[in-house]
Amino acid sequence: MARVTVEDCIDKVENRFELVLLAGHRARLLSSGAPLTIDRDRDKNPVVALREIADETITPDDLKEQLIHSLQKYVEVDEPEAEAVPLLSSSPAAAAVAPQGSSDDGDIQFDRMSEEDLLRGLENLAPPTETEDEGD
Repeated sequence: MARVTVEDCIDKVENRFELVLLAGHRARLLSSGAPLTIDRDRDKNPVVALREIADETITPDDLKEQLIHSLQKYVEVDEPEAEAVPLLSSSPAAAAVAPQGSSDDGDIQFDRMSEEDLLRGLENLAPPTETEDEGD
């Protein structure tokens, strides 16, 4: 078989730079063990990649998607958005329970712990020390 040149592939991929990128990516895939779509005929991986593009056994669009995917460091996953949950204070039942003239923002209480209480709690979590001498 005659040697593959860029002119054999230019009607499949019009941009020569893109052709080189795609053929190089396919050659790296072949080096890493991807299955061949044509006979090798003692050709090296770049020539096999160009022959695959020229014979249209691999579409340039598929190669382009694979190349883009291989270069991505962060792949965004489309997850469904969480539904908005209405606040309890905005429901009519909560409004009926709340006394008139009081604002809901001031009624929120948070548990607060002083530094001393935290240290006392941590001391209680520590394992007890042994009082007997280990050498006796």
